[in-house]
This record gives sequence, structure tokens and C-alpha cells, in this order.
Amino acid sequence: MVTGEAPTTQKRILLASLSAMVAESVTFPIDLTKTRMQLHGYTSGSASAHRIGAIGVVSEIMRQEGMMGLYKGLSPAIIRHLFYTPIRIIGYENLKGLIVRSEANKDGGESLPLATKALLGGISGVIAQVVASPADLVKVRMQADGRLVSQGLKPRYSGPVEAFTRILQSEGVKGLWKGVVPNIQRAFLVNMGELACYDHAKHFVIERNISGGDNIYAHTLASIMSGLASTTLSCPADVVKTRMMNQGEKGVYRSSYDCLVKTVRFEGVRALWKGFLPTWGRLGPWQFVFWVSYERFRHLAGLSSF
Repeated sequence: MVTGEAPTTQKRILLASLSAMVAESVTFPIDLTKTRMQLHGYTSGSASAHRIGAIGVVSEIMRQEGMMGLYKGLSPAIIRHLFYTPIRIIGYENLKGLIVRSEANKDGGESLPLATKALLGGISGVIAQVVASPADLVKVRMQADGRLVSQGLKPRYSGPVEAFTRILQSEGVKGLWKGVVPNIQRAFLVNMGELACYDHAKHFVIERNISGGDNIYAHTLASIMSGLASTTLSCPADVVKTRMMNQGEKGVYRSSYDCLVKTVRFEGVRALWKGFLPTWGRLGPWQFVFWVSYERFRHLAGLSSF
């Protein structure tokens, strides 16, 4: 049995990476829109900054940067997911398997309480995000660069390699993990909502025969529910994370808490959910594409369902 575990784990890692690449490529323009909306008002740091909606942001990007502007920062985003997604997905499954085996549970883990699954999802997300944080930083900086271009200014970085190199040179190794605290806070909340909710919702739908079995309908319903849960929980941390990671050496915010306080003070509590609709609009499709692809790839590879 031990000899078969390594190839199975390698297959799951490969399939998780492939599914994440597909999902990221399909939904990336929505992520860019969300990031630009969250950064809106960041430079002024005052309540006078006028509000702008998702449609306005997309129109502005298309008008000033063209179609390819919607994919600014895609390469570091894909690189990030090559680390982030396999670690959190496989980590969650392995952690859940350890608890199931330790409790001599014979039903495959479906009876684990939702709170336990949420904790395991959060822990898996934190570990994955710590590893992938440098790529996430580069992605956010490159996405934010588009705003400089729209203002007639020169972008800070020409590509992910230059961004990584310049951040390393000017801000040091620690600079690559700038914003890691709000990053892991968000990762904990996102994965607590996504992994636990998807796992629990899918088994709920299947057990009550709502979808007619373990099929694309079950995966779709579960992904929609998990997308809503993870967005609601994580959006405030996502706003703080985005703003912290985008600032350079001379930042506007001293810490995550300072960013939280200033955002609420100057822009109101609602600003913590700035970009909620595009975030959910992205997490929903992202999770649908990812989970449907991942479940299908697992089936084709002869692996059991997630």
C-alpha cells in the first residue's frame, strides 16, 4: 500500500496544478478587476475618492490598455497556483485522512464535523500561502501597474522576472513576503470557506440525492456555495492584503491593523467589502472550473472523488 501512495500523490499534485491553471486563465480578468477596485482610493487615502464600479473598471482597462490589459499579471498568478493550489488541496485531503484514520472512521471522512473540516482547510491554506506569497506579491504589483499606465506613467516592472529581481534588490528577501500576515489571514478564511464548504456541501447534495449522484451538478452546486462562503469570510482580509502588498518601500500603512483602521476611517466599513461582487464573480466561476476539471481529471486518472 505504501508503494502506491507516492504515485497517487504525484497524480493529485499534477491534476490540481493543471486544473488551477485552467481556472486561473479563464477567470483572471475578473481577478484583475477586483484588484483595481480594491486599490481605488488607495493613493489618495481620503474619503473624497469617487467610487467606481466593476463595469467602469473594465471599460477603463479596455480603453486605456486594450484587451491584453485584462491579463496583466497572469504569468505570476499561474506560477503562484503551481505551488499554492496543490499544497492546500492535497494538504487538506491528507490532514483529513490522518484524522479519519486516527478515529478509525470507516465512512471516508464524510461524518467529520464542519468545524473540523473548516480548521483543516484553514491550516492547509496558511501553509500554501506562506510558500506562494512571493508569487502573489509579484502578481498584485503587476496588476496594480496597469493603473500607472492608464495615468500616462511608466510601469514599475516589465515582467514577472524583473519584478521579482527588483523587489529582491530594493526590499530584500523580507520584501518578497510583504503583506504575508494579511495574506495568510485571507488564505485561512478563504480555504476555511472553500475547502470545508465544498467538501461538506458536495456530500450533503449527494447524500440527499439532490443532484442524482456524484456528478457535475453536485460539483456545480457545491462550488457555488463554497464560493459565496469563502468570499463573505475573506473579502475584508483580501482588501487589506492587496493594499499592503501593493505599497513599496515607503508605504501608506505601517501594519495590517493600520491599513484596516485607515480604510474604515477614510472610506467606511463598506470599503472592507470593496470588490465583493467581482470577487464572488471570480471565485464562483473559478471554483466551478477548478472543481469540475479536478473531479473529472481524477476520474480519468482512476482516482477517487475529492
